[in-house]
Amino acid sequence: MVNIKRTHYARQLDDQLVGQQVRVGGWIEDVRDIGKLAFVTIRDVTGACQVIVTGDSVQAAVQAPRQSAVVVAGVVQKSKAKDFPVEVKVSEFTVLTKAVHPLPIDPTGRVESAIDKRLDARALDLRTPKVAAIFRLRSAGLVVVRDTLLGEGFIEVNTPKVIGSASEGGANLFSFDYFGKRKAYLAQSPQLYKEQLTLGLDRVFEIGPYFRAENSHTVRHLTEFISVDIEAAFLDYEDVMDIVERVVRNVATAFQEKHKADLQLAGGKDISVSKIDRLTYEQCLDELAKEGEKLQFGDDLSDAALRKLGEIHRGFYFITDWPLKLKPFYIHEKEDNPKLSKSFDLQYGYLELVSGGRRLHDPAKLRSRLAEQGLNPASFEEHLKAFDWGMPPHSGWGLGYDRLMMVLTGSQNVRDVVLYPRDTDRLTP
Repeated sequence: MVNIKRTHYARQLDDQLVGQQVRVGGWIEDVRDIGKLAFVTIRDVTGACQVIVTGDSVQAAVQAPRQSAVVVAGVVQKSKAKDFPVEVKVSEFTVLTKAVHPLPIDPTGRVESAIDKRLDARALDLRTPKVAAIFRLRSAGLVVVRDTLLGEGFIEVNTPKVIGSASEGGANLFSFDYFGKRKAYLAQSPQLYKEQLTLGLDRVFEIGPYFRAENSHTVRHLTEFISVDIEAAFLDYEDVMDIVERVVRNVATAFQEKHKADLQLAGGKDISVSKIDRLTYEQCLDELAKEGEKLQFGDDLSDAALRKLGEIHRGFYFITDWPLKLKPFYIHEKEDNPKLSKSFDLQYGYLELVSGGRRLHDPAKLRSRLAEQGLNPASFEEHLKAFDWGMPPHSGWGLGYDRLMMVLTGSQNVRDVVLYPRDTDRLTP
């Protein structure tokens, strides 16, 4: 019976293990046959190592197709190879599963494949060192996000993704028949739930998948995406802007200080996040006017306008105090100018990463705002009743985690940082 358990990953093999017996599992990346022995490069999720195969195992190693899954056992010794300070002199070489060639893509990364081809073979694509690095970073980033928010006194929650009403006005929602009884929807955000939760839990956050039936096929849009959402009682919008700034800074710093090798492998750059500039919407209009982009107060900022702003403000920057009419019904107006809202977006260049603000907590104002936006308050009674139970003032935001990963890894397409992306064309694998 084959022992499939490894004792070490490739990255763990070093000078301190010289003379020790180890067992390594992975896949064959390269084989160099020189007759009585063969040099085999074995890669696993952490990196690559070199093993020397002799005797009866040479034939098995040479005949095994590249990318076959293997487990090897042997003694660690110093290596003369420039890429490997140590190697394993193999006493046991077992091919567990043979790879069937031709493979759909080259997982070594030496031959590039189009994104669609790679996604069709995503599981194999993850053997590409650059791709694996991206998803190790993605995992590490989520740990930092959680630790930061837990350290700020937030409680992690899970809200429903199958909902019975068209929240936030019902724009761009996927709908489906719910057991022949009624129509149900896939949630596009946890907005209404997280507001309700501040009633008793004070500060909450959720990291989860959401869905948007938006017919946009671009390098930054997906129909299913991961969002980091927070809501906090007794904080104003500038307070939660400070929190998102700390979250982004902590993730970027962790990548640079603790995951630098993966960041370089992924193609990311060192992005310094110091104090993030805060521009008002009206300041943006003034800057755009100087660049020849004439916009009236109340106009939304187009892609072209945001690209121009991104050229002026390199890196991260906030746009605050948007016209109230451009924001959802739950956003609070500014007390000194009710045409403006207590809201913000966090941008990186033209790319919107975060949207947030102070929320209305007065039920009478909420009902009035719903009517102003052409929405029926009766459709929101399940939500509104919580506001009759002593709802505290609260603020929050939602961060598109996939887009943040695009920025930090230097990826040009959001599909590169999502394992199995869903867009207007893709439902498989």
